[in-house]
Amino acid sequence: MKLVLVVACALVDADGRILLAQRPEGKSMAGLWEFPGGKVEHGERPEISLIRELKEELGIDISEDCLAPLTFASHGYDDFHLLMPLYICRRWNGAVQGKEGQNLAWVRPVRLRDYPMPEADIPLIPHLMELV
Repeated sequence: MKLVLVVACALVDADGRILLAQRPEGKSMAGLWEFPGGKVEHGERPEISLIRELKEELGIDISEDCLAPLTFASHGYDDFHLLMPLYICRRWNGAVQGKEGQNLAWVRPVRLRDYPMPEADIPLIPHLMELV
């Protein structure tokens, strides 16, 4: 089975809310909500991938020293196995905006389960609830 490495970030605003992005139509798992991030490219470190993806998807700049590893997800889908480190970030430059047409929501940790998510993201929620 193919192993896919993706990296995700829990962006936490000054009010303790976490950003979720809705997967757009045309992508796999369209309509589900997830922590922003994306695939780690060959030869790229996860932190660098995350900085690149957040710039492309949300238009924000993040310094590597503002990314703190929190936990990870390891989940087997039908045709691949997903390994996803989750970082937390509380400081960035720029205004968060959906650069790829995706819907965004700032969500209190206790409300994260109200949003339908990919199976791999769900086990990350308890780790985020401990933060606030």
